[in-house]
Amino acid sequence: MLYGLHDASIIRLIQIALHEDIGDGDITTESIFHEDSLAGASVIVKQPGIICGLRIAELVFQDLSPDINWYALVEEGAEVTAGTVIARVEGSSLALLSGERTALNFLQRMSGVATNASRFVKAVEGTGAIILDTRKTIPGWRLLDKYAAKTGGSHNHRIGLFDMVMIKDNHIAAAGGIHAAIKKCHEELHNDRIKIEVETQTFRDVWEVVECGGIHRIMFDNFTPELMKKAVEFVDKRYETEASGGITLSNVREFAETGVDFISIGAITHSAPALDISMDIIVTKPMTWESASK
Repeated sequence: MLYGLHDASIIRLIQIALHEDIGDGDITTESIFHEDSLAGASVIVKQPGIICGLRIAELVFQDLSPDINWYALVEEGAEVTAGTVIARVEGSSLALLSGERTALNFLQRMSGVATNASRFVKAVEGTGAIILDTRKTIPGWRLLDKYAAKTGGSHNHRIGLFDMVMIKDNHIAAAGGIHAAIKKCHEELHNDRIKIEVETQTFRDVWEVVECGGIHRIMFDNFTPELMKKAVEFVDKRYETEASGGITLSNVREFAETGVDFISIGAITHSAPALDISMDIIVTKPMTWESASK
């Protein structure tokens, strides 16, 4: 797990999402149900995929009512078929109906990312290449998107700008070249534990990075598979290698077969379709706490 799902920023995100949807009150639900009304519901997945976000959905309902009972019927990260009931939830009718959309939004997005990651991971099985996510996440959702990608089987690249050096094309242009950018990082960091990765766009860039040395990983950005294979052979395991740019589900295996160590896929998060999940009330009429106990 990337970070605990009780991280304060995630709890705050849930509260923001609930306030965004409910505002001053759910006027439909509050017009129909009393505070002591009870209900039960099933959460059903409508298409095959990887389930992620069960605990987040539970926290949504519990934020509205601490007496909610949530029963996950599959494990986080489970691969399920269409029609699978993945959870049941019981408690306040107000909480269930007011929290339904927000809980499903979290579940659908996170399961969609996990499913997308899983497809890329399966596509490169047996090649030795490791699939990485990127920072191309929904603003404010970084921890959840990264957690979902990992649940789907990919590995997390850096979480943010703070946990490794990534010298990209704009850094190189502003610094006056690859050598100058690498040299400046070494002068300022004084910390061998911080990894340095350098983005390259041509084979000449790769040659220059290898000549400079003192780095940990070379990224080949928008290389063709043929050029990447040549670059991987040139690096010859002196540094880790990473492929990035223009890589899709249809061509990812071709890139993996070049011998590159890592393949970073922005589409895992920035283009993940939501998994179709619904919640169906399974009681036929409102109950009260008093009648339910009889």
